Amino acid sequence: MIITIVLTAIYRNRRLQVRLLTGIRVVACTGKASPIKLTRSEERSVAETPKKRKKVTIRELQRKMREKEQIVQLAVYDYRNAVIADRLGVDILCVSDTGGMVLFGHKSTVSVTFEEVMMMAMAIDRGSQYGLRMVDMPYWSFHVSPEQAVENAGKFVAQANAEVMKCEGNQHHARNIEAIVKAGIPVQGHIGITPMRMPQLGGFFAQGKNADRAKELIDDAMAMVDAGCFSIMCEVTSEEVCQYLTETLSVPVISLGAGNKAHGVHIIGSDLFHLYEEHLPRHSKVYTDLIPIIEDVYRRYMEDVRGQTYPGPEHTVYMPEDELKKFAKMMDWTPGGA
Repeated sequence: MIITIVLTAIYRNRRLQVRLLTGIRVVACTGKASPIKLTRSEERSVAETPKKRKKVTIRELQRKMREKEQIVQLAVYDYRNAVIADRLGVDILCVSDTGGMVLFGHKSTVSVTFEEVMMMAMAIDRGSQYGLRMVDMPYWSFHVSPEQAVENAGKFVAQANAEVMKCEGNQHHARNIEAIVKAGIPVQGHIGITPMRMPQLGGFFAQGKNADRAKELIDDAMAMVDAGCFSIMCEVTSEEVCQYLTETLSVPVISLGAGNKAHGVHIIGSDLFHLYEEHLPRHSKVYTDLIPIIEDVYRRYMEDVRGQTYPGPEHTVYMPEDELKKFAKMMDWTPGGA
């Protein structure tokens, strides 16, 4: 068992690979085995090697719900983050339209285009094997009619290998959502703060803080479940609304800024690193602020370039001396410092 774990870690740590192979050669040559003492970082590399995953399915999410095992849902937009999140065990990789704000500079998700979401969805497909691939259907891609909703959801499945959709709205969108489900494409319903409807909602305010509005949100969720949604996500609703749905619905309920009483949690991946400086929602938690780190690296790079210390000899390719002489003679050129 230990050997299996160690060998699995080899691809992640070149230094560990060399040390292990050296130990194997010693045994092969002498017939004597001597223990290989690992450094702390090497031990950590072995210990943190993820176990081989099974493909996440809707059935697996339902199992987690029954067994009270939290579902981890994460908004990702690019290939490398998809690779890492998928490797570590994130259950649902959601191609969120917020990626259009973080990556492409849109002021809101309303102006993020279908083509931009498609591009991000294709990247997530290339970077993931195990997590359930979800696409957040962009503004006006499913709102007009059932036919439009089915056609556009089908494009994400056919062109980006998406497995499920996420549709934000309310009970009035249930008819179009039901058409997507009946066409064979699962949908997660998204209630509460729905960024596509900001003018109608009056801004980014928590939803369901009074009884009447809370009842409306419950009705929205019920309508989406009746339409066939396999899951409901509550974005910045009161915790009580999310908790009530968690206790009463037959499908997994995911919280995005709606407390920790749900079956799982969704977060915008870039918020974990404070990569969207323009606004950090109250419900987001910054685990590591990458902005100062990125600024420091760019600053040092600029200083090295301006001081001509980068690239250095260790980053540079040189001609063999005999070839240099031949080249200099050929070009009638005397090499020297610039």
